[in-house]
Amino acid sequence: MSMRGFGGGGGGAGYASSFRKDASVTQHRIARGTTRRVAGYAKPYLRQIIAFLLINIASSLLVVATPLLLLRIIDDAVDNRDTRLVIILASLVAAVAIVEALLGLVQRWFSSRIGEGLIYDLRTDVFDHVQRQSIGFFTRTQTGSLVSRLNSDVIGAQQAFTSTLSSLVSNVVTLAAVLITMLALSWEITLISLAVVPLILLPARRVGRRLAALRRESMGYNAELGSMMTERFNVAGALLVKLFGTPETEHVEFASRAAAVRDIGVQQAMSSRVFFTALGAMASIATALVYGLGGVLAIQGALTVGTLVAFAGLLGRLYGPVTALSNAQVDVMTALVSFERVFEVLDLQPMVSDAPDARPLPGGPIGIELDHVTFTYPSASEVSLLTLESGRADREPDTPPDPDAPLTKDFGRSSIDKATLRDVSFDVPAGQMVALVGPSGAGKSTVTSLITRLYDVGEGAVLVGDVDVRGLLSESLRGAIGVVTQDSHLFHATIRQNLGYARPGATTEDMWSALDDAQIGAFIRRLPDGLDTIVGDRGHRLSGGEKQRIAIARVLLRSPRIVILDEATAHLDSESEAAVQRALDTAMEGRTSLVIAHRLSTVRAADKIVVLERGCVAEQGTHSELVARGGLYAELYATQFAE
Repeated sequence: MSMRGFGGGGGGAGYASSFRKDASVTQHRIARGTTRRVAGYAKPYLRQIIAFLLINIASSLLVVATPLLLLRIIDDAVDNRDTRLVIILASLVAAVAIVEALLGLVQRWFSSRIGEGLIYDLRTDVFDHVQRQSIGFFTRTQTGSLVSRLNSDVIGAQQAFTSTLSSLVSNVVTLAAVLITMLALSWEITLISLAVVPLILLPARRVGRRLAALRRESMGYNAELGSMMTERFNVAGALLVKLFGTPETEHVEFASRAAAVRDIGVQQAMSSRVFFTALGAMASIATALVYGLGGVLAIQGALTVGTLVAFAGLLGRLYGPVTALSNAQVDVMTALVSFERVFEVLDLQPMVSDAPDARPLPGGPIGIELDHVTFTYPSASEVSLLTLESGRADREPDTPPDPDAPLTKDFGRSSIDKATLRDVSFDVPAGQMVALVGPSGAGKSTVTSLITRLYDVGEGAVLVGDVDVRGLLSESLRGAIGVVTQDSHLFHATIRQNLGYARPGATTEDMWSALDDAQIGAFIRRLPDGLDTIVGDRGHRLSGGEKQRIAIARVLLRSPRIVILDEATAHLDSESEAAVQRALDTAMEGRTSLVIAHRLSTVRAADKIVVLERGCVAEQGTHSELVARGGLYAELYATQFAE
């Protein structure tokens, strides 16, 4: 008996795939309300789902039609030598096959419409929700885990309505139709057929656990292999390998991981083949029993030959649904767990969001003020999910990595002691330039994160345009601020697309004007593709100075009222720094500017210099005042210009 019989009634797909899922999910307790939320996603597709299930039922009922027609061909037509009836019944067998094929096509259409629609809904919801998360979420989250929620878990969730639900319904209907038909034909042979079922289910469960374990192990090996390829094929990773790695070492490491994937793949293939071979053998034994007992009954006149042939056909449509239904709990729970993992992301509320009464930023020149600000970075449980982090889930959460690292990780101390910023107060008057200096870890970059509202303050207030940023619309606030960091990010796209990200409606003339003001226009014009030049991954096809000037052009194109420069020239050579500095001077002209710099030579002309030390304002004043005062700024300045 061929294995094709095990796919009858749509049971084959669910039957085979169920052994590749982790049976441990059946022990998982689904969160309350998950089923209701799943139904909410299904509601827009309710009519299509009902039509899909009705077609599944019709297709499942047809599985008994062909065996019964074969019975009539043998018993009524062949025995009576009725050629016309043979032709009619054979034509009906062909018609049933055509109808089954057409129903299969319609099923596939509905399955695709429902499945792809659900994938679209879930992915767009998760993507939009993740975009609203605070920056703290991204500093802790492992990108691969997050992408997995948008891919593997979303696809697993949609299978609840396409694969799992249809398989469950079709297998139940198929099993009921086949059993009723078999019992109607001969209860004795039916009982013998069912006696073989335990011989199929017991090895199915045992081998199913083995395949689930191999599947988990295979996923781990493939993840390691994928991580290695991602790291090596990334521009920064490839550069590191070129500079420090050796081809032999890389080959050995990659080959060992690839070999593990190969070996586990062989084990999976052989386990599956042994399993299906054993099932085929059991099915053959069952067929032999049916033909043996049925043949004896046919000789004795208790059973017709047509009935015997029909039984053999029905038998091929019995064991597939039985085995698939034995694993239905695993399939259902797997789909629900996938939904639950997606909902886990959707339920994580952003730490920073607009207030119900938030208003746009007032027009005209605007200044910045920090009023007795105290700030502590949030813990992991406040901004992220432990299941999305690379570390252990039971690890004590700590503060996130930040260019201005928190002062302490001593969780036994008071909140004010472990704060990154403590009672910080200073202002940046409208149209003026204020420099923020101090040793590493003093809290300089943290200040810029609070002004742009990447985080919210714990105590005190950050005012922009004399309005607390927590009362402003985020889009209005960030639209008024342009930021240039020490490692400005460019997307793997054209220069035109990278510039347009700041102002989607900008014209080509606007872009060239911004590039010229950023001292990079002449260089772009010399490129063969001009504005349509692809900059490469993270802009690596450009030098550091070129990339920084394009980033400045992006800020100029946005035409912000506030400019924040966070170590914008820190990693540039003297020539590039001079060009970038000229571009920055253009960017800051007539605008409120906050400049963070380690090189004090770049901030001597600031209207005011604020010196931070250990999260507090140590001193503030002009360059000459601070040098004359002989405090921390004078020490830093003397150290840099000691030679």
